[in-house]
Amino acid sequence: MGDPMAELACPEPPDGGWGWMVVLAGFLQSALVFGVIRSFGVFFMEFVGYFGELAGRVSWVTSIGISVQQLGGLGWALVFTPSVASVARYFSKRRAFATGLAVSGAGLASFAFSPLFQLLVDTYAWRGALLVVAGISFNLVAAGALLRPLELEGNKASVQEAGWLQLPAFSSFCWPRLACHRPFLLFSAAFILVDAGYYVPYVHLVPHARELGFDEYRAAFLLSSAAVADLCGRVVGGWLADRFAIRLVHSLTLWTVLTGLSMMLVPLGQSYSLLMGLCICYGFFAGALVPLQFSGLAEIVGTGHIMEGIGLMQMLESAGSLVGAPLSGWLRDMTGDYTASFIVAGAFLLAGSLLLFALPNYFSCPMDSTTEEETRGDP
Repeated sequence: MGDPMAELACPEPPDGGWGWMVVLAGFLQSALVFGVIRSFGVFFMEFVGYFGELAGRVSWVTSIGISVQQLGGLGWALVFTPSVASVARYFSKRRAFATGLAVSGAGLASFAFSPLFQLLVDTYAWRGALLVVAGISFNLVAAGALLRPLELEGNKASVQEAGWLQLPAFSSFCWPRLACHRPFLLFSAAFILVDAGYYVPYVHLVPHARELGFDEYRAAFLLSSAAVADLCGRVVGGWLADRFAIRLVHSLTLWTVLTGLSMMLVPLGQSYSLLMGLCICYGFFAGALVPLQFSGLAEIVGTGHIMEGIGLMQMLESAGSLVGAPLSGWLRDMTGDYTASFIVAGAFLLAGSLLLFALPNYFSCPMDSTTEEETRGDP
């Protein structure tokens, strides 16, 4: 038996084999990364009360954490990017479904972590609770040990020149090269807008529910319910994308629009049951778009560029993640409630979905091999 960490060379993605262990690694890593992020709203009220600051200022705590994980590498890029990129290399026909399974760990972890974090805060206060959360996060090391590099033959080709911005002086000095590629930049710009609204419920949903008069555990259960719906959405969204002859970018646009609309309706949930229903809808729609984002990126840049593409896209997305939650907190401080916060957050997602229309061949029929090469940019 050879070294399990040795790089494999295959003529095409195996669509299985060790790829399922890579999916497991992605599942565990998304659980430990996103599960913590999405449950951090439990700490929000503790920070507001302890430091005596406005919601807008306290929101920077979470938004900075998210953006730093996306920007440059000392967090997300060293954990999430390799796992998702590896899934894209191991799978082709079932790529969206496999990616959906890999990223569904976030939903399961969020379901468990929201009430768990509230219990930890009640038992150990927020400082002690954060120490326990840090200890849980060390399991990322074990998950990373499951990753096994895979090199696909003929997959090192560069993106075709027709897709590049006509900036020869800039492109000669630019690294990475995808920073000069039009379809990639449009796709990334769309998700800068999406991220400006996407994380708002995970920061401000619990405080919003508390302001409506619900106790801390009922408020935390809203996040848990949204997390279960998110898990289902990620698996179902990926499964539907692989099963039906619909272009990934079209499905991605649909789920993004539904996510934005459901977020804008959250302020209508004045009763607990209605608010719960809206949170479940938001969780399902928001979960369904995630595997299509990464599978769609592989369609645009090719699997040979997927590692570079995910890393650069996440770095660009960090701008949206950085401003989204503080803007929503500022709107709450200015207006006295979270109504404007959720409406503006939903509008960011709708704006991102509109930008997807500008992608090459967006209005073409379900793509054949020729159209796929033109969109992706491979020669």
